[in-house]
Amino acid sequence: MPTHAHDRAPAHDHAPDQQNPLERERAHLAASRAALRAMRQDAEALNIADVTANWVNAEVLQGEVEARIKALADLTGTPLFFGRLDYLHAPGVDVAEGAAGESFYIGRRHVHDADGDPMVIDWRAPVSQPFYRASKKDPMDLALRRRFGYTGGQLTAYEDEHLTDPAEAEQHSKLLQSEIERPRVGPMRDIVATIQPEQDEIVRAGLGGTVCVQGAPGTGKTAVGLHRVAYLLYAHRERLARSGTLVIGPNRSFLHYIEQVLPALGELEVKQATVDDLVAHVEVRGADDAAAATVKGDARLAEVLRRAVWSHVRKPDEACVVVRGSRRWRVPAYEIEEIVDELLRRDIRYGAAREALPQRIAHAVLVRMEQAGEAPDDRVQDAVARNAAVKAVVKEVWPPVDPAKLVLRLLGDAEFLAEQAAGVLTPEEQKTILWAKPARSVKSAKWSAADAVLIDEAADLVSRTHSLGHVVLDEAQDLSPMQYRAVGRRCTTGSATVLGDIAQGTTPWSTDTWEEALAHLGKPDARIEELTLGFRVPREVIAYASRLLPAIAPELTEATSIRESAGDFAIRQVPAAELDGAAVAACHEALAKEGSIGLIAAEARLPALRAALEAADLAVLAPGEETSAEARLTLVPATLAKGLEYDYVVLDEPAAIVDGEPDERTGLRRLYVCLTRAVSGLTVVHAAGLPERLG
Repeated sequence: MPTHAHDRAPAHDHAPDQQNPLERERAHLAASRAALRAMRQDAEALNIADVTANWVNAEVLQGEVEARIKALADLTGTPLFFGRLDYLHAPGVDVAEGAAGESFYIGRRHVHDADGDPMVIDWRAPVSQPFYRASKKDPMDLALRRRFGYTGGQLTAYEDEHLTDPAEAEQHSKLLQSEIERPRVGPMRDIVATIQPEQDEIVRAGLGGTVCVQGAPGTGKTAVGLHRVAYLLYAHRERLARSGTLVIGPNRSFLHYIEQVLPALGELEVKQATVDDLVAHVEVRGADDAAAATVKGDARLAEVLRRAVWSHVRKPDEACVVVRGSRRWRVPAYEIEEIVDELLRRDIRYGAAREALPQRIAHAVLVRMEQAGEAPDDRVQDAVARNAAVKAVVKEVWPPVDPAKLVLRLLGDAEFLAEQAAGVLTPEEQKTILWAKPARSVKSAKWSAADAVLIDEAADLVSRTHSLGHVVLDEAQDLSPMQYRAVGRRCTTGSATVLGDIAQGTTPWSTDTWEEALAHLGKPDARIEELTLGFRVPREVIAYASRLLPAIAPELTEATSIRESAGDFAIRQVPAAELDGAAVAACHEALAKEGSIGLIAAEARLPALRAALEAADLAVLAPGEETSAEARLTLVPATLAKGLEYDYVVLDEPAAIVDGEPDERTGLRRLYVCLTRAVSGLTVVHAAGLPERLG
């Protein structure tokens, strides 16, 4: 691809040597960084003392100013801009008017000079879109697209693409390929410089609808989801500032791995959590076997819980007699029953209906007062609603329900469970989820993760769960139907971005189809997109792992990779006695290269491998600990590998990974996940035979 610069000098050209394009671009970078520092200094110098009416306003405004200062940080080693667009005509102006084109630098955030003129345009702005989507077939009014190459934060190269020049063939960008394949140390980084057209379409999808992304390994689905959040916050900041955004990941290690992406894009307020965090009503100290967890995660439990909650409502046996002064006001039992039936028909939360009941009874009393010639007001109605006789009726007819106590009773009382689950769960299924020894109290119970989800469902039946403006759900294929419902409750009035890969489902209850999962989430009309083009997993590695697809997800399209380098790939079989040493030797080989290394193994193999690494004087990190130039090797349990990525992966004993799961399909899916964590190279070390599909 040509490496000469466009003839027209870019905007804000302060370089002394106008004949050296690279020097001119470096000068613009230096000027942009200086402008960013000035913007930050202006924010730091703001005095809000005279513009706030009270201390509450002052606190809010001060918080906004501090957030602005943080967002204007110039991150060391992070390029301020990565591209330049030269338009043929001024954007937004009719081509027939012949307006001269403009140049725009595309970067991670907006930067302007002292006069307010833009020096760097935010990648999310409409004028930046052609950087990702323009092509020879559709140049989108671009004369030139320039990409910049950086080394250690210094601008060292550029590469031009003349989209309207018929003499210039369309080629792959070497700088783009180099950026995609660049080894990494540390947490996940943003991909703003390398977003592909099919990814950009998902990133810029509107806030109103939910998008589900089925993405093969290495297709960048997690990055797409995070950049979509950043885009939505840019396009709908005020709305999402009120309603909130949330990123949900599978575990803490994964969240730690991705936590720097949004701050690097200037977004500091997005919360991150696991599903377990969302439903943490009780302390989880126990674990279910696969059979019990599968039944507890079944969507049918929602109906069992609904019955259990509403079973507390009873018909009144007696009239309610309210004494006020010398008068007695009587509301007969049949009228209270009519009030209860009307509230039941309204389909509102149990707790909301319970709060409405005393007011309805009090209203019936006030009607009688008015008929007797009195003139009661709202204060009288509130006083009647608080009357001891009314409270006694409400407690008897519509008693309070504690969600945790309800689930405690359901799982510990066979008779109560049988009554609520009749026709929904079979007797065998009921027996599967019943505790062998009922717990005495909520505090003493050894709750499992699945139990906490049931409590969350019951809590929502009692009082409505707060809904956010947008939720990103990553590694969604592993959720149970009841977990989907728990997430869906957090975005009933908002939208969602659902990310996952059916082939990487490694729970016994993992998703079979996205349509079914989205129905449980409460988003049946979501748009489903499939990403099959890999950008980071080497070609040979993804082809090898894809041999498992017919056994684990036959309906999925096999992924391909655009990486030009095939990557390092080796399979080594050794005697069982030499397995530990072979894994350590493979780690030594990987450490001789640049980038991060993950030694992935079955849980049962971890103690032996840890001992062998210590004997070899190799320091290792745990998943979630940040890699650095001095510490690049992480020992990863196969169960925690999902969503993580390493430049080089040493995969220990595939057969042990498969055998560590409750069934073969889940085991092969776990192996598929582990095989596809490598970005530059994969070495498989084994003593036992490989699964038949990989033979």
